[in-house]
Amino acid sequence: MPLELSPVEARILGCLIEKERTTPEVYPLTLNSLTTACNQSTNRDPIVSYDDRLVEAGLDSLRENKLAMIVHGAGARVPKYRHTLLGLFNLEAREVALICVLLLRGAQTPGELRNRTERLCGASTLTEIESCLDQLALGDDPIVRPLAPRPGQKEKRYVQLFSPEMADASTVSGPAPEILSSPTRIGSIETDLRALRAELDELRQQFADFKKQFE
Repeated sequence: MPLELSPVEARILGCLIEKERTTPEVYPLTLNSLTTACNQSTNRDPIVSYDDRLVEAGLDSLRENKLAMIVHGAGARVPKYRHTLLGLFNLEAREVALICVLLLRGAQTPGELRNRTERLCGASTLTEIESCLDQLALGDDPIVRPLAPRPGQKEKRYVQLFSPEMADASTVSGPAPEILSSPTRIGSIETDLRALRAELDELRQQFADFKKQFE
């Protein structure tokens, strides 16, 4: 199934996949948590500064493409969101991890992917990663495609094809236009911290409400 996600939609989908694997205790994500995840300064390239309205619009589009859904949990004060990638694609854990990293970081070499998928699906050998990439690049509607190595590098890079705009940008050398200056990065980190504190306060309140049921 061919997709044409925008960079915003690709970032949102990657974040939902990542948080499902790395922080399952707080997944699905609230809109606030998802915005914070999109704007992280770690494990992201480029660094971005999205607001809630932009993320919400991206979520609406992903839901139209059946790649995300809204979840109304019992007693939850705000709606939460989860991805539904596996409802459209029959993928194994390592394949999902590879797609996640490519969505969040852009073009990557097999060696980079081996290191960066370990926290998502466990350790893999370089041969396993390359074999998995080859499988994802097959068929009439491939999910990834290889790029020529960068100057001075031997390993070829791979890009995901869910977002053609991102894939095309990966072929251009030089810094990505969305990368923020250092002062903006600091502001983004401060925003992340405020959002994390707000989420922690929300979790504390939910836990307190839960305890009251047994008092």
